[in-house]
Amino acid sequence: MQTITKVYDRYDQAKQAVTELESMGVPSSDISLMANKSVSDRYADVDNASDTATGAGIGAVAGGTAGLLAGLGLMAIPGLGPVVAAGWFASTALGALAGGAAGGLIGALVDAGVPEETAHVYSEAVRRGGTLLTVRTDDATAERVNEVVGRYQPIDAVKYGADYRKSGWTRFDPNAGPYEARTERDQIRRAS
Repeated sequence: MQTITKVYDRYDQAKQAVTELESMGVPSSDISLMANKSVSDRYADVDNASDTATGAGIGAVAGGTAGLLAGLGLMAIPGLGPVVAAGWFASTALGALAGGAAGGLIGALVDAGVPEETAHVYSEAVRRGGTLLTVRTDDATAERVNEVVGRYQPIDAVKYGADYRKSGWTRFDPNAGPYEARTERDQIRRAS
């Protein structure tokens, strides 16, 4: 079994990847999605983590057959604020955070096979409006899954990490508040 994780600038890129993965037979229970709450007008009135029903909706997709995207719910992640999430990884990350597990979101990503430095960049990218997609797959299907997730232009963690460092960022801070779009690129991403 392998875990494949990517982050996309825009939710619609991840959504297309999820749709293609499900159509090729990857079970929704093996796909997870986590995005800034700004990707859905449904959560436009949620301003902070204290307004978030932690974990709401995540369990709905655990055994469902309606598809991953139908089970999106809102949860709070320290350093990210309210996020729209569904699937096994979202539940794992929430469990790690609720249980006080060392590393929180970073630890959950590292446990899923993401190198630590990349986990920090991925977490920050989600904080800034990106969408995290994580897929569990068997070895026989891994190459096809990699092709699909690569087709929708995931971010380059090395490039993004370098861009973030130019502005003084060093690593993901779970104690930071939710990110507010400050650049034209961030505002375009949120509007997409």
